[in-house]
Amino acid sequence: MNAIDSYVTADGRTIGAAVMEMKNITLRFGGVTAIKDISFDIREGEVRAIIGPNGAGKSSMLNVINGFYHPQEGEVWFHGKKRLAMKPHQIAKQGIARTFQNIALFKGMSTLDNIMTGRLTHMKTGLMSQMMWWGGAQAEEVANREVVEKVIDFLEIQAIRKTPVGRLPYGFQKRVELGRALAAEPKLLLLDEPMAGMNVEEKEDMSRFILDVNDEFGTTIALIEHDMGVVMDIADRVVVMDYGKKIGDGTPDEVRNNQDVVDAYLGVAHD
Repeated sequence: MNAIDSYVTADGRTIGAAVMEMKNITLRFGGVTAIKDISFDIREGEVRAIIGPNGAGKSSMLNVINGFYHPQEGEVWFHGKKRLAMKPHQIAKQGIARTFQNIALFKGMSTLDNIMTGRLTHMKTGLMSQMMWWGGAQAEEVANREVVEKVIDFLEIQAIRKTPVGRLPYGFQKRVELGRALAAEPKLLLLDEPMAGMNVEEKEDMSRFILDVNDEFGTTIALIEHDMGVVMDIADRVVVMDYGKKIGDGTPDEVRNNQDVVDAYLGVAHD
C-alpha cells in the first residue's frame, strides 16, 4: 500500500490517502531513546490505533504527532507537506485536536464553558471587542455557541451543560473532554487512552461516540488504548510499539496473529 492508495473497510467505508505520515521518527530524552526509527501513516477517514505495553513510547509518539515533542531524526508530513517545528497551538490551527490520558479540564467551569474553549482557534475578533460583546464579537459568539450546542446534543450531555465539571463523574468528564476536542472541528482527532479508568458501560458509550464521530463527521482518528477488546472492535488499522520500536502494523486480525505482538503482551523475554 503506497502513499496514494485508498482501501475499503469490511463495513464498506472508503479510507483515503494518508493525511499524516511519520517517516523514520527517532525521539531521545538525553541518553534514553523513547522512539527508534518508526514509520507509519494515518489515512483519511480511518480509526488508527497505536498500542503497546506500558513504556512502549505510545504517548511520546502522540506528542510528536501533535507537535509537543520534536524528534531528533525523521520527518512528519501532514496533507502532503513536510511539517516544520511548530508549537501545539499552531498545530491546533492546522486542524489537529486531542484529549489527554489525565483529564485536563477547567474543573470550576461548566460543561458548556469547557467545551467553548475548544472554539478558541476559531475566534478572530480582538479582546476588546469580546469584552464589550458588540459587532463582530457578538456574531462570532453566537456562531461558536451553535457549534458547541450541537456537540453537546451529539454527546448526549444536555442535562449537565451548566454543571461544573469538577462535580461530574469520571466518565462524564471524559465525555466533556471529547466534546472540547470536537468543538475545534478537527481534521485529525488524537485520543490518549479515552477508555482509561472507565467501567464496561462507560467504555461501550465512549466506543459508540468515537465510531459516530468517525462515521457522521468523517473525522480521522488516531488513538492510544490499552483495552485490546476495544481496539480490535473499533480500529481499522493498528500500529504496535514495544520498547520504542515498531513490531507490528496492519489490520486488527493481522496484528492479533503477529507473533512478535503476542510475545510483547505476554511478557516474553527480549534477547
